[in-house]
Amino acid sequence: MRAQPGFTPHVTTFGKGPRPALALHCTMAFGGAWKGFAQALPDLTITAPDMPSHGRSADWDEVSDFADTVFQASLSVMGDEPMDVIGHSFGAATALRLAVKHPARIRSLTVIEPVFFAIALADRPETLAQHDRDAQPFRDAIAAGDYETAARTFNRQWSADAPKWHDMPERTRAAMTRAIHVVPDTHAFLYDDTAGLLAPGALDACTIPTVVMRGEHAHSAIIATNDGLAARMPNAVQSVIEGAGHMAPITHPAEVAAAIRRIL
Repeated sequence: MRAQPGFTPHVTTFGKGPRPALALHCTMAFGGAWKGFAQALPDLTITAPDMPSHGRSADWDEVSDFADTVFQASLSVMGDEPMDVIGHSFGAATALRLAVKHPARIRSLTVIEPVFFAIALADRPETLAQHDRDAQPFRDAIAAGDYETAARTFNRQWSADAPKWHDMPERTRAAMTRAIHVVPDTHAFLYDDTAGLLAPGALDACTIPTVVMRGEHAHSAIIATNDGLAARMPNAVQSVIEGAGHMAPITHPAEVAAAIRRIL
C-alpha cells in the first residue's frame, strides 16, 4: 500500500435517510456529480468523497500510488455501520476492491461500468484491444504532455453524447484537465490486478448482494467486464440502463436509482 501520506478527501453529503451509503465518482468528475442520483433515493444518506486532483480535494502528489490513495481515502470516510456502496467507472473498480478487502463494512454493492479491465483481458481480450485502439489519441496526448487534448479525447471516448469540448464552461474544462494526469498511474490496478481481486477467494468469495450495471450503449470491453464480474460473484445480478452510455449516473440518475432500489 503506497497511499499518499496525509491525504484527506473533500466530502459532499447528500440526504438524511436512514441508510448510510458511499458513492465513488468516475475519473474527471467529483462527489457533487451524484446530486441527481441522490435526489432519487431519499432513503439514503450519501457520503461522496472527491478523489485526489478532483473536485475540492488536494492534488495527487504523483509519487504515491493513485489507486491505493483512492482506496484508502474511500475507506477512511466509511462509518462504523455497514454501508450501501455505489461506484462508477474507476470509482466502481475501487468499490470492488473495498468489497473484497472489507466485506463486513458493505451492506450492498452497486458497480456501474467498472473499468476493472483485468477481467476483459482474461475473458475477452479482443474487446480490450479495441478499447486500447480507441484510446490511442488519449495516450498520444498524455505522452506529449498535452493534458488539455488528453482530457478532451478521454471525455469524448467515454461521454460521446456530452457537449463538445469548447461548448463546455471553462471551469469544467479546467477541472477535467487538472484531473487527467492520474489516468496512466491506474493502469497496473485496472489491467494487471495488483490488488489481487482475481485471486482465488477474492471476488469469487464475495457474497455481498451486488448489482453489476452498465448502459445500453456500453463499450464492448465494459460488457465483457460486467459479464465476467457477474459470472465470478456468487450474489451478483446484472442491470442494463436503456438508452444510456457510460455516464448513466449523470445522464439517467432516476433510472440508475430505480435499478439500485431493488437491491436496497
